[in-house]
Amino acid sequence: MSIWGSLIGGFVGFSFAGPIGALIGSMIGGRISSARRTGFQRGFAPPQQVFAIALIILTAKLAKADGQVSKEELIAIKNKLKIPDSEIDQVKKIFNKAKEDSLGYEPYAQQIAQIYRNNPAVLDEVINILFYIAEADSKVSDSEIVMIRNIAKIFGINKNQFEGIRESRKGSDKLNPYVVLGCDPNDDFATIRKKYLNLSKEHHPDVLVSKGVPKEVIEESKKKMRAINSAFDRIKKMKS
Repeated sequence: MSIWGSLIGGFVGFSFAGPIGALIGSMIGGRISSARRTGFQRGFAPPQQVFAIALIILTAKLAKADGQVSKEELIAIKNKLKIPDSEIDQVKKIFNKAKEDSLGYEPYAQQIAQIYRNNPAVLDEVINILFYIAEADSKVSDSEIVMIRNIAKIFGINKNQFEGIRESRKGSDKLNPYVVLGCDPNDDFATIRKKYLNLSKEHHPDVLVSKGVPKEVIEESKKKMRAINSAFDRIKKMKS
């Protein structure tokens, strides 16, 4: 079943606090209990719907980061999130509400970080998809890079992890395998293999789906897994 069916209405009757709850509550007449309370605690809304809403909000903030929302970015959002034509109107409502909202992206990023604090690989995937959206118009602006980097910091993603996500988006023949795996060329093979196994486990698509990443957006994690595998294979050949 698609996450997009009754996406907004699916929050009715759930307890959801913080800026995300307030934004959705304002769209459906405040029918989310606790929607306007302070605090970032997670309510009981379905985790895949929470992820989808969070992603729409952050992509709306990202799309205006460089001062304009390009047609390519809007198409990328629709394609990446696999939004059917029948649901595009309600997704646009969320997108436009977030774009016009007076809050910056930071409070939303802080709430998302709190929601997924025990699932860091899910937060990595948010950064990965934000890069995908930013790349849609063939040029990632400096302001978009700054915003994605700041969101990563809010998520608790360190510099090496951030660069690993960014590097993994390159073609397999262009990526630096050590950057992708977050290791040093001087590390011994056992250390590199351990990092590879940890990343493989954390970013396996089935694991991400079980933690709340919708199947509709899992393709980018598959690409990241291919980059992780390619990086390890290249290092293994160099070390042998």
